[in-house]
Amino acid sequence: MLRSYLKLAIKVLLRRKFYTFISLFGIAFTLTVLTLATALLDHVFSPVPPERHLDRILYVKQVTLHGEHITLRGSPGFGFLDASVRNLPGAARVTICTRGSDVVSYSGGQKLRLSLKRTDGEFWKVLDFDFLEGGPFTVEDDRAGNRVAVINEATRRQAFGVVGVVKNVPIIRDVPFADLWVPIGTEPSADYKSQFSGSYLAMILAKDARDLPSIKSEFDARVATLKAPDPKEITSIASGADTLVETVAREVLPGTGRDAHGGLLEALLVLGAVLFMALPALNLMNINLSRILERASEIGVRKAFGASSRALVGQFLVENVVLTLVGGVIAWLVSAGALRSINLSGLVPYADFHMNLRILAAGVLLALVFGALSGIYPAWRMSRMHPVEALRRRA
Repeated sequence: MLRSYLKLAIKVLLRRKFYTFISLFGIAFTLTVLTLATALLDHVFSPVPPERHLDRILYVKQVTLHGEHITLRGSPGFGFLDASVRNLPGAARVTICTRGSDVVSYSGGQKLRLSLKRTDGEFWKVLDFDFLEGGPFTVEDDRAGNRVAVINEATRRQAFGVVGVVKNVPIIRDVPFADLWVPIGTEPSADYKSQFSGSYLAMILAKDARDLPSIKSEFDARVATLKAPDPKEITSIASGADTLVETVAREVLPGTGRDAHGGLLEALLVLGAVLFMALPALNLMNINLSRILERASEIGVRKAFGASSRALVGQFLVENVVLTLVGGVIAWLVSAGALRSINLSGLVPYADFHMNLRILAAGVLLALVFGALSGIYPAWRMSRMHPVEALRRRA
């Protein structure tokens, strides 16, 4: 039965090439945009090096310091993180690093603008960088404030005393991204050690993903008992240990408070995709309705000879899904070319966008959803058409 449906679907689509072209263009354009968005989200949130263990990592990237006359919300300071994330039960490793800052260096008379990140020695054990040369600096290097550095392959030059060269990390992975990594101990002043507000963040690598809820609870308990360096000005402190999705939710959704609503962010992304598909789906639905009216005699004859409504609906849905999947293939090819162009353009520093099985699966799912959205109502109209009415329309 399905084989005959497929053969008939191909013949129907080739019968009216102009309508098919318009439909394919709308489907391909819509799915291309959604596929590119999916690819971007996949490269931001998927567990790839150096953030390979995302299912076991919590981030502390924001703190809110509140007082009677002041509220400070931003990146935490080293002092706050040092007091709140060290030796958490269930944590395998903890690292503290800066968010990164721009620095200027000179090589052979050429001015270089680099992204500098200060880290501790544990940074290289929480994250899995691909070292092309040498190795990371150590905890001892950080404690001693040794003037050593790790650079990426694009900055393969002497900045301090280079101990290692790592593969480039795209800027969309903002935590590990940098051109140059140096020990926190090279900070020119020790004032950072007591600051609760600053430009630092922390990563907590759990021993097991099942330990994440208990680590979050222990972190919350610690934060609740912390006293700011200036308790007269700051009376309460709020922060959270979040997964990567929760971290993004905390940064983009206002008023998340102590809890970061990662589920709400995911729901909004799905809703956005559905709404984006709605208008093209409605346009395709109107085209499908026109096709049904043109095929009124065919529907009438088939119903007169005993074809069930279920069989007619199944046939039309197969036709629509075939059309949508063809549009999906076009969208896949266009998206692959677009991602390659972005990589070559340098628009996103060190971008390494590419298609993978996760994106393919998402693309197929989007195509099926799009096909269902645009085909269900016309198929229902087809099934409700009376044979006599259908034959009369032809006349």
